[in-house]
Amino acid sequence: MSMIKIEHLRKEYPNITPLKDVSVEINKGDVISIIGPSGTGKSTLLRCLNQLEEPTSGTVTVDGEVITDPKCDISLVRRKMGMVFQSFNLFANLNIVENVMSAPVNLLKIPKEHARKEAMELLKRVGLAEKANNYPDELSGGQKQRVAIARAIAMKPEIILFDEPTSALDPTMVGEVLSVIKSLAKDGMTMMIVTHEMKFARDVSNRVFYMDEGGIYEEGTPQQIFEAPLKEKTRIFIKRLKQLSLEITSADFDFIGFISQIEQFGRENMIAPVMIRNLQLAFEELVKQNIAQFIDYNGKGMPINTDIEHSDTDSTAKMTITYGGESYDPFSDGDELSAVIVKKLAKDAFHTFDGKNKIVLNFV
Repeated sequence: MSMIKIEHLRKEYPNITPLKDVSVEINKGDVISIIGPSGTGKSTLLRCLNQLEEPTSGTVTVDGEVITDPKCDISLVRRKMGMVFQSFNLFANLNIVENVMSAPVNLLKIPKEHARKEAMELLKRVGLAEKANNYPDELSGGQKQRVAIARAIAMKPEIILFDEPTSALDPTMVGEVLSVIKSLAKDGMTMMIVTHEMKFARDVSNRVFYMDEGGIYEEGTPQQIFEAPLKEKTRIFIKRLKQLSLEITSADFDFIGFISQIEQFGRENMIAPVMIRNLQLAFEELVKQNIAQFIDYNGKGMPINTDIEHSDTDSTAKMTITYGGESYDPFSDGDELSAVIVKKLAKDAFHTFDGKNKIVLNFV
């Protein structure tokens, strides 16, 4: 059942348009992790959903009510939609239990004693019942964020929006906040979570949005997004790939210059020296000693493109060499010694031809 329907949502600022055209539906019980590079509109999307940011155009419908309609009472809608921010936004002059019970008492008009009882139950749920009478400045960052989550739940929302809830925390405190969010997911709470914690996103979500190019660039299950993304930018982001592209357009190419580029690329991305050397040797044996020697230079074989990718998540590298001309496999048609050297350097190496030659080498 659709809880939120977003149609052609657009948000413009004077010098940038983070959201160009977003259309998607969020169903009851969904736990959606929103990932992507900085500046791709992730937080803006959440803020447009509860009207902390007014969309430039498009519509947002929550439980059948168009909240982007100027006639909509947004304060009533916000009661259905809790939000937890990067900063904790606790009231410094109130103790912890008072922070949690404040909104139910003032907005929902719940009697104080009843609100206090419910607040204590929520604090127990997030592991902070013993801190009920402490003040925010007496708590760690992780504890403050858990209080913020309890405060959001106190309003009994139908959906909670989390805007990078762990980004302001010391790494040692991240786990305690994520565990609380995981428990909410198990209880069936509908949530949208902007996060840079990829393992958490994979473990807790049933849907993942990868945002880029002004919208939801790719959407899928955690398994699909993290194991078999369909689009190139998603793949690069998930694998944290660093890339180098080299193009040879002349038979008299600057081999030393290209080798130096590989060296610089490796050093800048803290690639292990042995991996850098393997990449350089593979380039030398395949491109300089074989492909550049034997393909047709009258235009049919040029250019020779070498793309190197390195993943900082698993320290693997991939070299892809493409070139034109007739089918030419340096592993069977080229220098035999070069083929032996390259196959010892790479975990696997193969050539394909489908109108264009392609060599793929994988290094570990």
